Amino acid sequence: MFPIRSRKEIAPKTVLLHVEAPLVARKVEPGQFVIVRVNEEGERIPLSISGWDRRAGTIRLVVQGVGRTSYEILDLQEGQGFQDVVGPLGKPTEIKFYGTCVLIGGGYGGGAIIPMAERLKELGNTVIGILGARSSELLIMAEELSQACHQLHISTNDGSRGVKGMVTDVLSELLKSQAVNYVVGVGPIPMMAAIAEMTRPFRIRTHVSLNALMMDGIGMCGACRVTVGGKSYFACVDGPEFDGHQVDFDEIAQRLTIYREEEKIAADLYLQRKETACRSLSSVTKSA
Repeated sequence: MFPIRSRKEIAPKTVLLHVEAPLVARKVEPGQFVIVRVNEEGERIPLSISGWDRRAGTIRLVVQGVGRTSYEILDLQEGQGFQDVVGPLGKPTEIKFYGTCVLIGGGYGGGAIIPMAERLKELGNTVIGILGARSSELLIMAEELSQACHQLHISTNDGSRGVKGMVTDVLSELLKSQAVNYVVGVGPIPMMAAIAEMTRPFRIRTHVSLNALMMDGIGMCGACRVTVGGKSYFACVDGPEFDGHQVDFDEIAQRLTIYREEEKIAADLYLQRKETACRSLSSVTKSA
C-alpha cells in the first residue's frame, strides 16, 4: 500500500494529498505523472504530480471529484492509501532557458504547473503564471504558484477574484504588452486549444499536456492515441506534453465524449450507494 501521509480539502470536491511513494519521489521530474489504483477492483487513472519531497519520499497530488474513481479517492483519509502508484511516467517538461515563460493552469492544472515554474525560475527565466477557475472558491494552490512565479495573474469566470473572464483573456493582454518566449497550458482541452490558437500568430513555442486521455499509462491499450503534426502518438509514452500548434484538438474533443455517459452512470451509482450507506449508519446510530 502507498499510504496517505496528509490530506487537505483545498476546494469543493478537491483534495491535496501527500502520498508516500519513495521510488517515485526519487526520480520524478516536472511534467511527469503517476497511474494510481485505489484497490484491487479499481480502475487505473492518471494523476499529475504537483510536487515532491525526495528526502521524505512523498509526492503531492491534487484530486478533483469528477468520476467514480476520483470520488473514491476523495473518501480516502490519512493513514489509508492506494493499492498501486506507478511512476514516474511520461516525458518530463523541456526545461531550459527560454526568457519569458507563461505557465497557464485551469482547474486541476494549477497544481501541475508548479514544479515547471519552480525549475524554470531556477534557470533564470522570467516566469509568469496564470491561474483560472469558474469562481474564487474553485481556485487551487494560488499561494504555492505565486511563490513559484515572478508574477501570478488570476482569472475567474464570475469575477469573484482577479480578472473577470478566462485565462485566455489574461494571456491576450500579456501578449499585447510584452514579448513571450514559451507558453505551457495544463487544463481542460478547450482551454489548451484556445491557448494554442492565441500563440500561433506570434510563433511562440507552446506546449500542452494531454494526460486526460490516458488509461494504462504505458502505451499498451492505445486509448490515448493522439494526432500531432499529422502523425499518431501515444500521450502516455510520447507525452504527455506536445506542441500545441500541431495537436488535433478536434479529434481529442470527440474522443473524450465516447464514454461520457457510462462514466456519469458509474459516478452517480457510487454516490448513491455512499449516500444510502451514510443514511443506514445514521439510523443505526440514532437507534443505539
